[in-house]
Amino acid sequence: MITVISQAWTKEGDDAEAHAQAYIALNGEFGRFFRDHPGFRGRRLVRGVEDPTHFTHLRWFDSIESYEECTRHPDYVAHTERMYEHLRPYDSYPREYAEVVLDEPGNPAP
Repeated sequence: MITVISQAWTKEGDDAEAHAQAYIALNGEFGRFFRDHPGFRGRRLVRGVEDPTHFTHLRWFDSIESYEECTRHPDYVAHTERMYEHLRPYDSYPREYAEVVLDEPGNPAP
């Protein structure tokens, strides 16, 4: 199993929280590119506590190829561009592939 890790920072300023909420909502919709794919194992969007403009998106797949198949969906790029409208500009897509080497479940949430 692999993890696809990407980092994003939403825009700052008076409307920072509006950009953050829009990014969260669009990220929720973003799941449609993954949910039905047989190699998809789950995802989480994590928001920074110390820096609430910082988001980390974790996606689990059977393989890198499984993930990349999802990114070839005809509407994938257009949706990411909608999300980018709420992010600070950056020069490259900050994505990393990582291999899961330990998976220890915790206590279930109450």
